[in-house]
Amino acid sequence: MGIGNFGDVSCFSFHATKVFNTIEGGAVCFKNEQFGKEIYKLKNFGIKNQEVVDGVGANAKMNEFCAAMGICNLRHIEDEIAKRKKVVERYRKNLMPLTKNNGIMLNPIQKDVQQNYAYFPVVFNEEILGYTRNDVKNALEEHGVFSRKYFYPITNAFECYEGQFDPNETPVALRTSKRVLTLPLYADLELDDVDRICNIIKNLK
Repeated sequence: MGIGNFGDVSCFSFHATKVFNTIEGGAVCFKNEQFGKEIYKLKNFGIKNQEVVDGVGANAKMNEFCAAMGICNLRHIEDEIAKRKKVVERYRKNLMPLTKNNGIMLNPIQKDVQQNYAYFPVVFNEEILGYTRNDVKNALEEHGVFSRKYFYPITNAFECYEGQFDPNETPVALRTSKRVLTLPLYADLELDDVDRICNIIKNLK
């Protein structure tokens, strides 16, 4: 069953960083027809019909160029996923020894779940390893490899929400946000480069 079938609403991002992208944009799947009409108005200036505008909306329509890019990318999506899978498998093979004592955590491979291999997040346990996520990031950058702290800080720690939410009320998310690092992953990433990235990590003291 496709992931868009779960819940009342499913949102998809087609941003340029995604496995399938339209450069910018996204999609919303829904079960309730009335909700769909409200979503349509929201993305189309609040327009109900040619003569009625009964709500406040935005210009969130996908333009023709982005739609055309999406159609082009659909032709290559299976090849893209297959290439990414090889990269992920190489990462897992290289980093698996570090998981034995819970030094790092990798996403579990779920039965009956088809992945698109969009990201490769690693959670680093500094108590076991003796070095932090930030140490790993800095070491990689010294070798010209750029990783990302996805997602840090967590949303309820944003400055714009200060005083409204307490990050300590979500301790697991807070702890993980300080330890997770997303390693480079794209279809054309050479396996030799994956080995080099992993060796930098494994040689940290």
